[in-house]
Amino acid sequence: MRTIVLLIIYTLLTILLIPLLLFCYPIKFAQPIILIAKWAFWIGQKILGIRLDASGIERIDKKVPYVFMANHLSLIDGPLLFMLIPQFVRVLLKKEAFRIPIIGQAMRQVGFVSVDRKSLKGGKKSIDRATRMIKEKGISFLIFPEGTRSRDGKLQPFKRGGLFLAVNSQVPIFPVSIKGSYALLPKGSFFAKKGKVDVIFHPPVSVQGFDRNNLSQLMGKVRSVIQSGLD
Repeated sequence: MRTIVLLIIYTLLTILLIPLLLFCYPIKFAQPIILIAKWAFWIGQKILGIRLDASGIERIDKKVPYVFMANHLSLIDGPLLFMLIPQFVRVLLKKEAFRIPIIGQAMRQVGFVSVDRKSLKGGKKSIDRATRMIKEKGISFLIFPEGTRSRDGKLQPFKRGGLFLAVNSQVPIFPVSIKGSYALLPKGSFFAKKGKVDVIFHPPVSVQGFDRNNLSQLMGKVRSVIQSGLD
């Protein structure tokens, strides 16, 4: 029932978003859309009955760009982190997500970057675009390095795209551990359960001294930090 109520509310919000998109598009103004999205995700958290216990947010410097990397257990992970991170963070998303009417256009307009997971060339173009946004505009990005939601609730192997982004941009990686969301809405489920989600923002990991030649070491370091919050 809570999921249906939330879908109805989000449908109405999406319709109301159209005039704002028309207003913001010509002047490339993203902040109002991001603020509305954060508010909408907060409403969603309350309607679904999700209790959040977040720690380590004080470690985030609002003026410093990061590449946030988190484990991925559920569809609710992205909205919760987008709401919690005290920055106007952008997200790297699979290109299929941008096909959603109105919402897809809103994501493009605020600077979300689509990734073609089936094309190495397309993936490189996406990383290059996100790198330029970090360097030129000081924007942070949120990435799920596993590439997709876990099917069993355990941490899966990492893909290298997000690590390339951090190394190419020379910005710190901010590891994030999420616990509890798998039980509320696992992959393949539609109706969310109410319950508690723990989110841990670990100390940032410097990418100084890392490049393509020792990227596996950086991957192992970040993965072990995220895993430490799940044990």
